[in-house]
Amino acid sequence: MDFFAPKIIAACAFLAGATATFGMQTQCSASSGPLVTPVLELYTSEGCSSCPPADQWASGFKGEDVVVQAFHVGYWDYIGWVDRFATPAHTTRQREVAVNNRLRNIYTPQVVVNGRDLPQWGNARSRITGTRPPATLHVAIKRLADDQFEATVTPSAGTGAAQAWVAYWTVTEHGHSSRVKAGENAGEFLKHDFVVRQYTQAGTYQSGSMPQKLAFRSVTATPGHERQINLVLVEPRSGNTLQALSLQCGSGKAS
Repeated sequence: MDFFAPKIIAACAFLAGATATFGMQTQCSASSGPLVTPVLELYTSEGCSSCPPADQWASGFKGEDVVVQAFHVGYWDYIGWVDRFATPAHTTRQREVAVNNRLRNIYTPQVVVNGRDLPQWGNARSRITGTRPPATLHVAIKRLADDQFEATVTPSAGTGAAQAWVAYWTVTEHGHSSRVKAGENAGEFLKHDFVVRQYTQAGTYQSGSMPQKLAFRSVTATPGHERQINLVLVEPRSGNTLQALSLQCGSGKAS
């Protein structure tokens, strides 16, 4: 489903390969690997009849070394069903991605991989999980308290000149569902994974020889829903992924 033309220029971001250490309470931590982990963004809506197949496809990446984020948008709410997971910030981000890709419109379902629009997503699994470039930035995340996290971003060993990067955090959750009573999906029972429950921009930085610390306070975990704390770093002008990391501290609640 197409909607309207993008107007806002911004930076995209992505997450890199993660090796998570699951421990007790504040010992939960994760560290990125030597390669860039793919970042998959799905723009979807419960008011869009063509979105459920894309939602189901994205759910298939659970357990894969891919950072998946399902951004629900609200511009189809007027049809008759309000998507409770949608926020204006998600639509703004989708417009920014469209500008980076020189797209005239934003639409659902849209799949974006490492900052690039991927309209033929259904047959592109190997492109998403396949060859990855060496990472120029290393990321480590640790939990300081129930909903407080700290990331350390450091240039990878052997990296040359300093580079600029943009960062953002997301909190994603699995296992959400809705019984839709109106709109294009009236009568359907929809299931969602990787639902973005929080999206927080973390600023623009210039990498140097010293590590950069980023603090994050997350929303409270939704009981009964497995969640991930994600940090994505991107190149400011292109929106290409530089590094990404996903931290999961237990099931149902990260605490």
